[in-house]
Amino acid sequence: MIYRQLYQDLEDHLSKKQATVITGMRRVGKTTAVRHLLAQVPHTNKLFLDLEKAENRYLLNQPMYRDVELDLQVQGVDLTKPAVIAIDEIQLVRNAPSVIKYLYDTYTIKFLLTGSSSYYLKNHFSESLAGRKRIFEMFPLNFAEFVAFRGIDTKTLKPFIRHSYQQSYYLKYKELYEEFLRYGGFPEVALADTDSDKASYLSDIINAYIELDIRLLSDFSASDDLVRLVRLIAAHTGSKIDYQKLGSLLGINRNKIKDYLTLLEYTYFIQSVPAFSRNTGREISQQRKLYLADTGLLNQLAHLNSGQVFENAIANQLRWLGQVQFYQRKTGQEIDFILNGQFAVEVKETPTLSDRSTLQKRAASIGLTDLMLIGRHPAPSDFRNFIWGGNLLPD
Repeated sequence: MIYRQLYQDLEDHLSKKQATVITGMRRVGKTTAVRHLLAQVPHTNKLFLDLEKAENRYLLNQPMYRDVELDLQVQGVDLTKPAVIAIDEIQLVRNAPSVIKYLYDTYTIKFLLTGSSSYYLKNHFSESLAGRKRIFEMFPLNFAEFVAFRGIDTKTLKPFIRHSYQQSYYLKYKELYEEFLRYGGFPEVALADTDSDKASYLSDIINAYIELDIRLLSDFSASDDLVRLVRLIAAHTGSKIDYQKLGSLLGINRNKIKDYLTLLEYTYFIQSVPAFSRNTGREISQQRKLYLADTGLLNQLAHLNSGQVFENAIANQLRWLGQVQFYQRKTGQEIDFILNGQFAVEVKETPTLSDRSTLQKRAASIGLTDLMLIGRHPAPSDFRNFIWGGNLLPD
């Protein structure tokens, strides 16, 4: 078992009465995380329920709480003592929140829950467990985790986190970073031995997402429309959302497009990046940019130039560091990203001194002095005043 960055926060919450809820896209490692937490529980009064199994769904779907209690006892849970119950893929049973609330309020039970969608959690889960849960979001691997999954000690990464370009560091990790850009950060993809296996896993993840999660979590039956929309978004990653244009291209009502995009974001398939403005109302009114949550999925869905893939990767890497926005003036001049309202971030495959000077001027025009020029390759010149994408890492 490879230790994920989120595990420390999860372990710290294990002793809390509140339910620990891990949400994120299918196959990012939620089940592994829950099993890891269960292994940390010192006693044996614990149970793991996988709701993809029909008998476990039946247990939580029973109309009488007394029957649920009896079934838990049959499974070996002693309700007279502190217990830990882990429930995987909670969204598969719509009645589960009310059952969990009853058991939470009646017995000393610590719940460990996973769900593939904040859409479900926000629409079917929040009221029932208000004040009784803490939600942890899990994403595909960041680059440091990816390196660890490849069996390499990550201690040598830490001194270089977000530091200016270092030739030796770049040469040591550039092949791994290029692989990370090509195939993304899903754990099973990172662990796969061959390129064909990686591509096969990514295809399977996309199909499972469309056919299982989307059909389950929504009233959308037109999965063909959704696939076409996903492919169109992938082909235009980093573009601003134009609902009218998307609807026209796909022959779908613009309101339906909005609903689709909301679902795609709540199920972690895409992330939308809002515009940065000193005027809050104006910020809300501006169009957002869309990026896919994983570059492996992106490359599986569309054939893009390397600059688009790199920008999408940096959007995802920045998400680990805080709030991500972008800035664009009416003239068309823009700054690729604004991080935490403080750092002006520009993404260039081969950054130059001129790129940094331009970024500095544009940042100054909106009152920002902190800069991040992010590069993928070193320039032929001796310019080194940029951050290589492979060390744009969380602390």
